[in-house]
Amino acid sequence: MSAAVPTAHRPGGDDGHPYVPPVVADPLPRARRPRRERGWAAAATSTALWLYAAVAILPLLVMVTNSLRTNRELATEPLGLPLQPDFTSYQRAWVEASFSTYFVNSIVVTVSSVAIATAVSLLAAYALARARGRLMSVIETVFVSGLMMPVFLMIVPIFYLLDSFGLISSRLGLIMVYAAVSIPFSVFVLTTFFRQLPGELEEAARLDGAGPLRMFWSVMAPLVRPAVATVVVFRFVPIWNDFFYPLILIRNRANYTLPVGLTTFFGEYQTDWSTLFAGLVIATLPLIVLFLVATRQIIAGLTSGMGK
Repeated sequence: MSAAVPTAHRPGGDDGHPYVPPVVADPLPRARRPRRERGWAAAATSTALWLYAAVAILPLLVMVTNSLRTNRELATEPLGLPLQPDFTSYQRAWVEASFSTYFVNSIVVTVSSVAIATAVSLLAAYALARARGRLMSVIETVFVSGLMMPVFLMIVPIFYLLDSFGLISSRLGLIMVYAAVSIPFSVFVLTTFFRQLPGELEEAARLDGAGPLRMFWSVMAPLVRPAVATVVVFRFVPIWNDFFYPLILIRNRANYTLPVGLTTFFGEYQTDWSTLFAGLVIATLPLIVLFLVATRQIIAGLTSGMGK
């Protein structure tokens, strides 16, 4: 006789009937929005973006067109078009108003400040991202707490500190102030990016005989290039446009930066509007070039890690 094959039974009973598992219905698919509704949403979003772009570009167009017109034309028709473009305002701004000196000062101060802050922040962020322990957590908290300090309230101690070192009205003092103010934000951003990098990369570099510095500069630093570009742009723009610190810390007109230099066009009884608009165009061009060159790196830096 053949052995009886046991059959599955329903729990709690023994009536000889095989157990049939219940059929679980598949979850209903998520209802998709009609194609017409999605089309309206895309059109509304596109329209809003184009309106925002027009509002953002309109002041730039007014600035450029008014820089090509004379003061008399600006007085009679402030928003007219330059039917006969006049470029003498650029010559007056660059030569007679010493805008070439202000431009060089802004380049030296901004580039030096961003370079110092980025170099220091890269080293600090890498150490904070890879080290463990309470001490490193405390140090990171100190760096991040710098983001909460209002820069305008620090001007009095900064002024007396620079005055004690003889750095008032010098580009070096202004560079050190900007670099110090930029480090907290840069460390915060770069630390986040370094923590996203796998530790296996360092282990592989260590097995190949790379030392700590070689491993940092040749392996890890190139991988955070989008973050570095983001930090550079986000610090370059506010330093380039800053008016407050140069106004307080710079007394010598030969060391003025562009924002402070623009105030020389405002007189007590009259204002040279045409030359002022030309100066604004000169001050804006480096920022436009920077965004055009670094757009791809900025987008990569801002969107990095979103797909994880």
